[in-house]
Amino acid sequence: MIYIRTLQKSISKPSIPINSQYTIIMDSNSGLTVSDEDNRTKEINKYQKFKKVDGATYHKVNQFLRKRTYITAREWAIARLCSDFKTPNGAEMTFIGQHLPELSPFMEEPYSPQAVNQARNAFKQKVRKSGATFFYGAMCGFFTLDELDDILFESSEIARFLLEIEGTSLSVDDELDIEDKITEIMRKLGESANILLNARRNAGAGKDGDTDEDSNNKK
Repeated sequence: MIYIRTLQKSISKPSIPINSQYTIIMDSNSGLTVSDEDNRTKEINKYQKFKKVDGATYHKVNQFLRKRTYITAREWAIARLCSDFKTPNGAEMTFIGQHLPELSPFMEEPYSPQAVNQARNAFKQKVRKSGATFFYGAMCGFFTLDELDDILFESSEIARFLLEIEGTSLSVDDELDIEDKITEIMRKLGESANILLNARRNAGAGKDGDTDEDSNNKK
């Protein structure tokens, strides 16, 4: 059973000598001011994502995801954190990696920036491949439009479920906007797929007709 509890972790601060010539007190190891460190500590403590899986092991979360998606628990956590901790230059790889167990309770140890980036890229690659697989299935004529609607509905329900578990909420307007865009894309995809299928059938029928005519001429 997964229990919800408050994430608590004390962060010890090194003693920092005060330089009377400067009003800013710096930690020589991190390059951050004491005020910056306090702000980051508060930011970590206020972060309320993944609380519904607080107490669950990495293995349990990974099993849960594997039954529903192609991503792993680490990819899920880091994708969420990279979305939440962005700067103009990109995601805060170092900060996310250093505080990974505090920000995501089922992650058991800190990650290096390189490991964070690796998981982030793995997530992006899986999403791209899943998208290509889905669109191929839609365009090759394997699924009917009704079956595609069922797939989209099931996928959207799983996505909403994951967002609910991690504690991410979308406004009604944002959710409707996303659904409208997906619906429009699927409508165009269905039309394109039908055009391609009809063109292939017509081309196949034409070849069969040419073959019969050639046979008659030879006779």
